[in-house]
Amino acid sequence: MSNSKLVDFTQLSPNCTKPRNHVIDTITIHCVAGNCTVETIGAIFAPTSRQASSNYGIGSDGRIGQYVDEANRSWCTSSGANDHRAITIEVANDGGAPDWHVSDKALAALIDLCTDICKRNGIKALLWKGDKNLIGQVDKQNMTVHRWFANKSCPGDYLYSKHPYIAAEVNKRLGADTPTPPAQTPTPPASGSTALKVGDIVQFAGGSIYTSSNAATAAQTRGKSRCKVTQIASSGKHPYHLISEDGGGVYGWVDASNASADGTAPVASFTPYLVQVTADTLNIRKGAGTNYPVTGSIKDKGVYTIIEEASGAGATKWGKLKSGAGWISLDYTKKA
Repeated sequence: MSNSKLVDFTQLSPNCTKPRNHVIDTITIHCVAGNCTVETIGAIFAPTSRQASSNYGIGSDGRIGQYVDEANRSWCTSSGANDHRAITIEVANDGGAPDWHVSDKALAALIDLCTDICKRNGIKALLWKGDKNLIGQVDKQNMTVHRWFANKSCPGDYLYSKHPYIAAEVNKRLGADTPTPPAQTPTPPASGSTALKVGDIVQFAGGSIYTSSNAATAAQTRGKSRCKVTQIASSGKHPYHLISEDGGGVYGWVDASNASADGTAPVASFTPYLVQVTADTLNIRKGAGTNYPVTGSIKDKGVYTIIEEASGAGATKWGKLKSGAGWISLDYTKKA
C-alpha cells in the first residue's frame, strides 16, 4: 500500500495498529472541531496518551498532512472494523457548532485526496446513500461517518451534507458515473402538496426540522430557504431530508407540507415588529445562538426592528435585525 504524494507535512503518530487487517475499500471523513493547521493536527495525535489518530488531515489552508501510513489502521472512528478497511481523513473547521463549516480550500483538497486514494487503491467509485444500515456493504456504500459508530456529531452537518457532492466530484475525476439513488416512496404528502424526488430543488416554508424521519421533537427551527431534497424516507412523520442551497441553515428532515417543488409552499407568515433592548450591552451574533460568532454589539438600549425569529438552545428566542447586522437574543429585549 502506498501513501499519497499530495502530502505537504508528515508526522507519524504512535497511535495505530500495524498492519491493517483488511484491504482499503472505504473512506471516512471526520472533522477536527477546530481551525487547525496540519502541524497542529500532528501535535494532537503525537502523544500516546491521546489514543487517537487518522491517516490524513487537512488544514483550513488546504494543506494535507499524514499521521498514519495507509498500510496501518488509524484509531479514528470508534470502530476497529471500520478503521481497518477505511482511510480516515480529519478536516479542520473554519466555523464552529452546530454546522462545523470547512473552508473552500479544505473541501477542494479533500476531493483531491479522496480521488488520489481511490485511484491508488482500486476504488472505482465513491458510493454514498447516507444509510447506516449499509456499513460494510461497499458495493452499495463505501463512505462512512463517525456519528454512525459513536455518540458524536462528527463530521459535522456541513461536511455530512457535502458527502453527495464529494462523491460526485471524485467520480467525475475517476470517470465513474455517480449511482442514482433508487426511487423511494415517501409518506403520503399532506393534502395539496406535490410528491418530491431526490435532487429536487424546493422551497422550505419555514418551521421545524428533525434529526430523523421519526423524531418526535424538533431539533431546530429555520426560516424560509431554497433547498435540495437529498433523501426520502420510506416511513415516518417527516418524509423529506433537505439541505439549504442559499445559506439558510436548513439541514434535516421536514414535514411534507413544509416543502414544495413548484415554489408554492405555504409561507409561514411573519410580521416584523419593534423591540427595545433592555441590556446595557447586547451582543449581535452571526446566527441564532451563542455558538455563533459575535459580529457587533448594541449599547444604546435603542429600538430595533425584528424581521425573523428562530429558536436557540433551550427556550431562548432569537431575532434577526432588519439592518442585516445579525441576530440578538430576545431575552434581553421588550416589545416597543
